[in-house]
Amino acid sequence: MNKLTALFLLATGLSFHASAQQLVTKDTTFKAEGNPIIRYKYTADPAALVYKDKVYLYAGHDEAPTKVAGYRMYNWTCFSSSDMVNWTEHPTPLSAKDFEWAKGDAWAGQVIERDGKFYWYVAVEHGAIHGKSIGVAVADRPEGPYKDALGKALVTNDMTTNVTKISWDDIDPTVFIDDDGQAWLIWGNTGCYYAKLKKNMIELDGPIKTFAGLPHYTEAPWIHKHNGWYYLSYAYEFPEKTAYAMSRSIQGPWEYKGILNEIAGNSNTNHQAIIDFKGKTYFIYHNGALTPDAGSFHRSVCIDYIYYNKDNTMKRVVMTSEGVPAAK
Repeated sequence: MNKLTALFLLATGLSFHASAQQLVTKDTTFKAEGNPIIRYKYTADPAALVYKDKVYLYAGHDEAPTKVAGYRMYNWTCFSSSDMVNWTEHPTPLSAKDFEWAKGDAWAGQVIERDGKFYWYVAVEHGAIHGKSIGVAVADRPEGPYKDALGKALVTNDMTTNVTKISWDDIDPTVFIDDDGQAWLIWGNTGCYYAKLKKNMIELDGPIKTFAGLPHYTEAPWIHKHNGWYYLSYAYEFPEKTAYAMSRSIQGPWEYKGILNEIAGNSNTNHQAIIDFKGKTYFIYHNGALTPDAGSFHRSVCIDYIYYNKDNTMKRVVMTSEGVPAAK
């Protein structure tokens, strides 16, 4: 921990979560002082939901001991804000152990609301079927607590072996509900999978397919919509940049448009969420800038603006230390 972080912790009365699987039990408020926005713990793989004039930020919790190589992630975190600067961390909403059929790893996921329920799609290691899998949890409030909605995995590794034989391709789920009410699940490493979801949000409604037209696709898909265009952003190559493609249909064809964000700090991974909030478009990502030797297994969430060109393509993200001011 560097001097700046230590002074921040002293001033706020917060403590650094050094022990594995330490859970938050009550609301904690803090003010973001630039990027990274959360400085008392490591957070990674952000996703965000705008709901009733608030942004809910969901992230994994990097808990690897200092200088340990490898991910140690046991639970997910939830933060909320009305202005993107003043934040509340809520009690730990979900842990990998909440899926009794899984054996660990609280990897990336996303929360989406439908009919007053909140569904959290996450990647975990399956306990009986070799490889990563996708589970879904449900809650009555965006901040949780969440519980397993299905009692089993929604997607398992043996369902996608026709595309790749690796055991970690079923990760990084994201969900998009289109204007016609159809919900889509998108996920994958090395191959970008997609499938329809039934209205109950816990069953696939048709075959698993793959998107084409995404050069150097690695992982971390995210779909958003602007001016009638669909945008599919994703982690590109390794170490990861963020690239994106555009389409007039969520099923493609996708036209590759280029790099959106460069390698973020000293992190090998790059994982984004893109949201509109109070008239601005935000690019939420992680880097390894919280401490000098943070590295790829001690990541931290950051927020910057993203802008569109006149032709609806997106300008390259400018990563800043200052972050964003309070939204009005």
